Amino acid sequence: MRLLVYSPEIPADAAGAWPRALTRAAAERGLGAELRFWPQAEPCDYALVWRPPAELFAAQPGLKAAFALGAGVDALLADPGLPPGLPVYRVEDAGMAAQMAEYALYACLEKLRGFHEYRAAQAAGSWAPGPYRSRAGFKVAVLGLGALGSAVARELAEYGFAVSGWSRRPKELPGVRCHDGPDGLTPCLARAELVIVLLPLSDETRGLIGERELGMLPRGAWLVNLARGPIVREEALLKALDEGGLGRAYLDVFAEEPPPAASPWWRHPKVAMTPHIAAITPPDAAAAQIMDKIAALRAGRPASGLVDRGAGY
Repeated sequence: MRLLVYSPEIPADAAGAWPRALTRAAAERGLGAELRFWPQAEPCDYALVWRPPAELFAAQPGLKAAFALGAGVDALLADPGLPPGLPVYRVEDAGMAAQMAEYALYACLEKLRGFHEYRAAQAAGSWAPGPYRSRAGFKVAVLGLGALGSAVARELAEYGFAVSGWSRRPKELPGVRCHDGPDGLTPCLARAELVIVLLPLSDETRGLIGERELGMLPRGAWLVNLARGPIVREEALLKALDEGGLGRAYLDVFAEEPPPAASPWWRHPKVAMTPHIAAITPPDAAAAQIMDKIAALRAGRPASGLVDRGAGY
């Protein structure tokens, strides 16, 4: 069995964490896998890729399936070279939900405890203790209740925050007030002091959070985008921050990454930027999951994580 491996971040040889993890996971399952690297690769059985060049698939007409080496599949589905009938599988969590929850918790505690205000007070030479606030009175909304979003919402609820969630289809999560469908977005946003975006990028979610949606939030609310940049309309977000409707934004993702040097995000006083690190795919855990899926397919069993191309995730 030959596995074609490609990512801009993976060396085109057996060196590096990803190739070692894939080789080890395949051997542990007795798969007898041989790793091949683009562009020096003969015909392969499966493609394990992240942002591959379009010509990769044209040169591999015998592929049985493609596996995304990360949480999102939007870039892979948008690849013009991706064969329409080729099954695509996504990595499900593999340790990324815990990282997302850490980031979300950090942002929530920052606002709850007013640490950003204390930093500003320090810079101004001011000693100004703020009032006490309980977690139970702090209202958080999580947009997107898939594998990652559900895990984050549950974690924040277990920590004691008042958590609401919104998804396209109805969901039930312990300790989370769940909303769904077009009519459910307004009540979810209207009570949120902090909104965490964890939606997949699809035709339905692209540009979903714009001026109207940001205007639904209570004045001074924060927005945390840990999903994909194009879900939030950046011009609307910038306007809401500049005009004071939105108090602060934590942005891990952008429409263009990294943002251009002239972008206002770099120096905006109400923006905390991170370079798409909210959840870094752990090679060992992801490789084990991918090899489990391949083992199931080779045994004639269905594998979890099959992407619904119509839905976009």
